Amino acid sequence: MSRRTTGALAAAVTLAVGLTGCSSGEPADPDRIVLTPAKDGGSGVQPVGNPVGDGTSTDVEGYRMTDVRLPGAEGTGDVSFRILAPSGDPLMTYTEEQTKLLHLYVVRDDLSQFRHLHPILADDGTWTARVDLGAPGRWRVVAEFIPEGSTTPLVVGTTLRVAGAWTPVAVPRGDEAETGEDGVLEARLLAAGETGPNGRLRLRLTDADGEPVALGSYLGASAHLTGFAADSRGFVHVHPYGAPEVTGDGTVLTFHTVFTQPGDYRLFLQVRVDGLLHQVAVTAPVTG
Repeated sequence: MSRRTTGALAAAVTLAVGLTGCSSGEPADPDRIVLTPAKDGGSGVQPVGNPVGDGTSTDVEGYRMTDVRLPGAEGTGDVSFRILAPSGDPLMTYTEEQTKLLHLYVVRDDLSQFRHLHPILADDGTWTARVDLGAPGRWRVVAEFIPEGSTTPLVVGTTLRVAGAWTPVAVPRGDEAETGEDGVLEARLLAAGETGPNGRLRLRLTDADGEPVALGSYLGASAHLTGFAADSRGFVHVHPYGAPEVTGDGTVLTFHTVFTQPGDYRLFLQVRVDGLLHQVAVTAPVTG
């Protein structure tokens, strides 16, 4: 089956689940279905399982990340890698997750820099994307994907050293770190959630004047939220649950979470406002 056919089937399944899930507002099986409604068309509901792997290993379920390359810190270059199937051959067929065949995260090990990329797959199984690191240090390369025929995302990753002098930055923690801004938007953590298969995390978004914002669609959803455990650096990916709620205090996003360990998590929120993509980071304390 071609990647294009796989994507079409995924879209059909997405629509069917969306029509079913919207009747009650709750997923039929919270451990297997997460709601990610898009504001600008599309149901945004995807039948995916909880991810296997946290990006700290190159091998998960027999699949392996290999041939990883990063550019230097002096400018824009290519990040590249391959995903090998359990057979040892390059994996060439994938199922879309949030409109993409594979999501790539290039993150400095101190969590001070975050890049979310969507590389291109070549005929030899090599994935390639342009990236501007802009700084030396230890950089993690983390890939999230679903092999064709599966509904469970796999997460693999490795760490490479980019030459140059650097001093790690401490991960922001405490009450002040629960608010982040990019000069245009401000995100404030309202509820951090707890460990378990069906948690909830809530964020409030406002503009520079403290007013609610209208969110466009990004990757078929109202928002994209990924993060890393501040201590173990383990990767997490959560999904919007239900539509954004516009209140007098701001636009509130609720996320379905599956945290397996308590602790502080550095979260990177991406949303589209007035056609522009914004990225804001906050730290969420998760209880056991």
